[in-house]
Amino acid sequence: MLKPHPTVLRRLVEEYEALAATGTVAHGTAAHDPRIRDLAYTLCVSTGTRDVRQALATAHRWLAAAGGPDLTNSAEPATV
Repeated sequence: MLKPHPTVLRRLVEEYEALAATGTVAHGTAAHDPRIRDLAYTLCVSTGTRDVRQALATAHRWLAAAGGPDLTNSAEPATV
């Protein structure tokens, strides 16, 4: 399976987590937000998973293996 470039994957994760932190996902309104749906879909396709939680876990593992900033313990979501 092809893996996305770490920079692209990091941007997807940061953007998804920033939207999730605003409450879009937590309040169940994700079905009405096309951007978060698109990000979830792209993360799943990029990581070969079917669930966005698995996609995020896989993305975090791949990013940790690739080096660079660790996104798993971010105090604040990144701005996009």
